[in-house]
Amino acid sequence: MLKNKKKTALTSLSDGTTTPSLLIFEKEGVYLHTNAKRSNQDTTIPGFIRIVERPALEWSPVEEDVRNAPAVFYAKKVGEEETKFDPGYEPDWAVISTVKQERLQEHPPVRETGQWGFSLPLSELYSLRRARFSLGRNFLVMTTRGGDPLPPLHFHRGGTRELLKAMQRYIRLAPSPMDGRLFLAYPHDSGALSQSFDELHLFDDTSADLVSRFIQDPYATTFGGFSKVTNFFRGALRHPESPLGNRSPQDAHFPHSADEEPGFELINCGAELGPRPEVKRGKPLDNWDQFLDPEGRVTDPQKVKKLVFRGGIVPSLRKEVWKFLLGFYPWNSTAKEREDILRVKTDEYFRMKVQWKSVSEEQEMRNSLFRGNRSLIERDVNRTDRHNSFFSGNENPGLALLHDELMTYCMYNFDLGYVQGMSDLLSPLLFVTQNEVESFWCLTGFMDLVHQNFEESQEAMKQQLLQLSLLLRALDPELCDYLDSQDSGSLCFCFRWLLIWFKREFSFEDILSLWEVLWTRLPCENFHLLMACSILESQKGELIGSNHDFNSILKHINELTMKLDLQSILCGAEAIYLQLTNCKELSVKVQEVLGLRVPSSFSEESPNSEPTETDTLLAQSEARGASSCQPFNGRTPQQTPPTYP
Repeated sequence: MLKNKKKTALTSLSDGTTTPSLLIFEKEGVYLHTNAKRSNQDTTIPGFIRIVERPALEWSPVEEDVRNAPAVFYAKKVGEEETKFDPGYEPDWAVISTVKQERLQEHPPVRETGQWGFSLPLSELYSLRRARFSLGRNFLVMTTRGGDPLPPLHFHRGGTRELLKAMQRYIRLAPSPMDGRLFLAYPHDSGALSQSFDELHLFDDTSADLVSRFIQDPYATTFGGFSKVTNFFRGALRHPESPLGNRSPQDAHFPHSADEEPGFELINCGAELGPRPEVKRGKPLDNWDQFLDPEGRVTDPQKVKKLVFRGGIVPSLRKEVWKFLLGFYPWNSTAKEREDILRVKTDEYFRMKVQWKSVSEEQEMRNSLFRGNRSLIERDVNRTDRHNSFFSGNENPGLALLHDELMTYCMYNFDLGYVQGMSDLLSPLLFVTQNEVESFWCLTGFMDLVHQNFEESQEAMKQQLLQLSLLLRALDPELCDYLDSQDSGSLCFCFRWLLIWFKREFSFEDILSLWEVLWTRLPCENFHLLMACSILESQKGELIGSNHDFNSILKHINELTMKLDLQSILCGAEAIYLQLTNCKELSVKVQEVLGLRVPSSFSEESPNSEPTETDTLLAQSEARGASSCQPFNGRTPQQTPPTYP
């Protein structure tokens, strides 16, 4: 039932009192889907969506259904420590201590009206996503200007178009150029700002990303601690001034059709991707000597990296090649220079080791940071890869080496110290090198790539989850819509994948193969995100077909451990890369994630060789300087755009 008559509604205030407000719009049959832990409880709460004259958007539950409904995770108090997120695996494995959510505003714009209801002034609305997936119902996902996500609202009986048209009496809803289903909210007079920029010609009209230069970060996120992750995404923004002909802006944004919810299927969600190419893995690197000159220099580092990316390394060569991939040895060093490097690094390592070993018990009692690091290391070492014979059994010397190297790393990097998860990174290095000093310096090289994953701010992890969402939405909007509808659009279940590079998702032997591929930094530095996309796409049928909710999605993803085929996932990730880079209309933001820009021209391919499609793109990575392993910094590469060969 749609109601647009002018009547009054009682609006709850923060002090518990009510005040009459002129009712502009009302729609029943709008459900809030909760994350109830018990499967025997109803996980949906029916309610009403209203617009009142203040103007404000309000949702309130049907009173008779509220008393026995399960709790909603969105209802949290200011400053309350998040504790209800169930990561689905060891809670004490939390990598970063739980961070309390602090509101920037003294009076948050989203006001709770009862246990589940909420009220939001329309002036505080930032964006909304309007979508429908094939096996689910229509829903809206809204975010506020202060960065607060609202729970997805599911319209079981239609009415989203009417709601949006009613909202446009007070605000302007403009579609994002990057995602046709994402609408940005502006005051009605905000068009003057856009017009003034056009008249002054401050920006290049041909740029598809001009507002991204004006608004520094088009994506915002709320990501509070490892115990609960709530994330929302904003599309790339601009104030569109596209011609609408004789149609009104409302009708242009929400076109009519015979469908119950007009406009859903007619909105263009992004560039059309071409067919995904078939990719096969190559043979592993099995001849190291052919790449060494008489003095021991590596003659063609890029060819070595290509071979490693395409097929990995045979086990007998890993100990030597890994030290180059991780920066322990420079690619252009001679055999004699490497002997000198090893001698210097050995002295440096043992000097740092002596530092922490010489700390007396009295000194340790006065150094809480040192005690904390030692305690965490001792606990984690005792449960790291104990199934592997190198670390199994009591009083195993491998465990002692793990402990000593991690304690020494605390001396090497005082700022970071030890964070849970780092033992997972070290154990394969120690297993392959069988050497305390060499594995330690390989660890420092590895940490140069991923150390920001472990920093307390978690900014790098937030950025990677946002980038993963961008890639997945470009590849499979339907899967993204389904995850959004189940409060899983944050992709928080991928946190562990990205943190320690899938260490717990594949077998120990598979991880050796995977990491050496990722260390090449080919075909782009974010290839691990394409790996995550490949895994998620492989699970799409199960996730949507079985109608999983938030908790069962989390459970299903965690149960994939040791069940994934590495070679097929690698082929899928490379195929995704080729499919995206071959799309001429790929969004600027996705290009940035991939480290690409649309080339102005293509030069002729050399007639003397027949490189594969990926080889062509690998050459682009080389032109960007992929030979140097730079640490991930969560920012878009600033290199000069390469020219495709």
